[in-house]
Amino acid sequence: MSSNQIASPIPTRHILIAGCGDLGLRAAQLLLQQGHTVYGLRRNPPSPPISGEITRPAIKWIQADLCHEGLKEQLPENISDIIYCPTPAHRTEAAYRDIFIQGLQNLLDALDKKQLRRIVFISSSAVYGEHHGNWVNEDTSLLPLGANGRVLLEAEQRLHALDHETIALRLSGLYGPEKPQLLDRIRAGQTRAPRHDKHFANRIHIEDAAAAIVHCLGLEKPAPCYVVNDNTPLPIDELYDFLANSMQVPCPPEGAPPAGIGNKKLSNALLLGSGFHLRWPDTKQGYAALLNQKTNTVLK
Repeated sequence: MSSNQIASPIPTRHILIAGCGDLGLRAAQLLLQQGHTVYGLRRNPPSPPISGEITRPAIKWIQADLCHEGLKEQLPENISDIIYCPTPAHRTEAAYRDIFIQGLQNLLDALDKKQLRRIVFISSSAVYGEHHGNWVNEDTSLLPLGANGRVLLEAEQRLHALDHETIALRLSGLYGPEKPQLLDRIRAGQTRAPRHDKHFANRIHIEDAAAAIVHCLGLEKPAPCYVVNDNTPLPIDELYDFLANSMQVPCPPEGAPPAGIGNKKLSNALLLGSGFHLRWPDTKQGYAALLNQKTNTVLK
């Protein structure tokens, strides 16, 4: 058993993953391995497999747009749990509101909620804002700097006001095979790093993020929210230099930190205290394994 799989699988459930992209797909595979029925909702589902190609349980795809009304006819009646993890069409406030406020409301309005047990909402550490390099956790004040953080915080608050049990997972920056953007920017010389004042980066491997979703879905008495981060917040210049040296490209020059994310170190103590185990607790080791995998793939 992988260290990311919870020891006591939850009873068989019918789980809807709304916005089943890269992260949702990974969570779906873990849930299917546990014997659950998984529905994946997205605008453009993958093409159906050739008959007889797949013998193991597969995702039951629902082609639908959360931003449009009229979902009711497309949804099954026996959904017990929702994982809400869509991606906005654009990084604008309007796009965030469309998917995380109106889209979420459209889904809740359309769903037969008689059997609904739990909603796991994928939020972001952007809800915290600026904390001057200090440690933050689930009890830290929420002062989002950008529209994305403000909208996600509003969505969290709306969900917690519902009668149904809701867990907000505040994810840090995702990395992994499906998330090469930072590596690509460093390789292309498109990044800058603050070098005089330390500004921290927080990361979580997409494999661990997916496993955390499944873990929290199965907790008997979950907290209302969890910070999902690895064990090693790092100064941005230290992380970027490590990645540049690993790829044998020039280190990024001095520059401003990424806008709108704030300077903080995310504590995952509550998540780890609930019994969760990270496969990739160290950011550098996780990225090194990813780069080694890419190198071996190219050599083959």
